[in-house]
Amino acid sequence: MDELFPLFLKLAGRPCLIVGGGVVAEAKMQGLLRCGAEVRVVASEATPGIREAAIAGRIVWDERPFLPADLAGVFLVVAATNSAELHEEIFRRCQQAGILCNAVDEPERCDFYYPAIVRRGALQLAISTAGHSPFLAQRLRHELEERFGPEYGPWLEEIGQQRRELFQADISPESRRAILKELSSERAFAEFQARENPASESAPGRVYFVGAGPGDPDLLTRKAWTVLRSADVVLHDALVPPRILSIAPAGAILCNVGKRCGAKSITQEEIHALLIGYASAAKRVVRLQGGDPLIFGRAGEEISAVREAGVDFEVIPGVTAASAAAASAQIALTDRRAASQIIFLSAHRREGELERDLKSVPRTGATLVIYMPGSNYERLARALRDAGISGETACLIVSQASAPQESIYRTDLASLTSVPAPPAPALLIVGAVAAAAKAEAPPPIVEAV
Repeated sequence: MDELFPLFLKLAGRPCLIVGGGVVAEAKMQGLLRCGAEVRVVASEATPGIREAAIAGRIVWDERPFLPADLAGVFLVVAATNSAELHEEIFRRCQQAGILCNAVDEPERCDFYYPAIVRRGALQLAISTAGHSPFLAQRLRHELEERFGPEYGPWLEEIGQQRRELFQADISPESRRAILKELSSERAFAEFQARENPASESAPGRVYFVGAGPGDPDLLTRKAWTVLRSADVVLHDALVPPRILSIAPAGAILCNVGKRCGAKSITQEEIHALLIGYASAAKRVVRLQGGDPLIFGRAGEEISAVREAGVDFEVIPGVTAASAAAASAQIALTDRRAASQIIFLSAHRREGELERDLKSVPRTGATLVIYMPGSNYERLARALRDAGISGETACLIVSQASAPQESIYRTDLASLTSVPAPPAPALLIVGAVAAAAKAEAPPPIVEAV
């Protein structure tokens, strides 16, 4: 199939014919009318919408079957009936007459395809799959509608007016080009939004506790992406990757409030103060934490702090590291043949606390998922063995799950101490399900013995 040439047509005042009177024909009619086309519909029956448009004089409706003479003087034809034979006839006659034709749902009888369109005033984003998958085009359209909100329409109108003024001004082409480039920048858009939606002193800010997922931007929830895209301030953990931070607007304040072992870091009380302070200044504050903020984070303390301060907040969960690690290793964390329970533990505890928790783990073959195992696998292995877990129990260590540099090590509890500590964030899976990890799973699993 030849490559399609994308272009936008001016249809204002041009005669366009629609053959068919169903809901699809009505949708095509609305699109043509929006562009100012002179629309005529030929159909023995028609939807109420087509009838109303004809009564209002917006279109001409010929209440009868198609006739070859209907093509006379027409610029563009849409065939939207249930008859493949009629579509073939219309397309053949259009080819002979040099008329553009689109037969709905029949790519082989189309000179052009209707794209999925995002309209924001003068801004139009058109998506085509050359007829291969209209549903994919629709999905991409929905994603772009979230990425480019209604505010892009008035912003583009403002840019257009400034462009006209610049072409009337006595400045060099180079200067004009530089100004026009700046007018369309992310920073200029942020300034436009600030002018259009000024935050009054009485307008409250809001805190969003957002899960950044395991690291792959594609694993962000749609809501997390939308909120991050409109943030004024992002207070993020140290391990949130740049690929996710780059989603925030160029004008947003990015502040690393992560805590790293052995390094001087911000206190929890200081994080609370930042959340409350920025929100009190009418800012949209995103507290961005890796994985799910409600699992082994400090979200509970931070939620309590903002609630006590009277700050409005919302929690947006994320994909936790355990799910991402299991997906990378191609295993199920629960399996009715081997493990009907799953227990999440954190190894980042005070001395003795992990050992105490492990002793209370039921002897039912539950899958253990240990977050933040650190680098002291000797302590972990000893605590697990002291809890009565067999040295033959399968173990998986997954580092940087879902990231391009992720790595997976498979071993057993007796050999756990021989595995070199991988880069953080890492996670340890202990239990029968870990033995099901296949060596050919992407990425290749390293056998540590």
